[in-house]
Amino acid sequence: MRHYPRNSPQAAGRILALALLSDGHLSKRELDMLDRLDAHVQLGLGRTELHTVVHGFCEDLLSSMHLSWGDACQVDQATLAALMADIDDPALRRTLLQLCLAIVEADDHVAEGESVMLMAAVDHWGLHRDMLPA
Repeated sequence: MRHYPRNSPQAAGRILALALLSDGHLSKRELDMLDRLDAHVQLGLGRTELHTVVHGFCEDLLSSMHLSWGDACQVDQATLAALMADIDDPALRRTLLQLCLAIVEADDHVAEGESVMLMAAVDHWGLHRDMLPA
């Protein structure tokens, strides 16, 4: 897995890539949602840079022996924890959680892999209160 500096736009982009792939495929509706939300701008990346991060994450998943690909992309717990640990800025965590929620809900279906990914983010980042309705 590539290393990015903690809280960097690339580390944040990788979390979005994880959300995009957590149901096992890239959905056009989810990618369109990224564009509608200007996710790349919110993370401080150019649009092409975000796509490069997503592509790199796909490469990392395919080359890692610790990951499996079944009905959904399943990242082992240690890798998932390491990815989440790369983000420790509270505001960035909240931004990412909101973006990830919008991405996984874009196709009107939250798959099991997407749910696992979201709950891992909430648990690792201590954002349980952010999940409660306003």
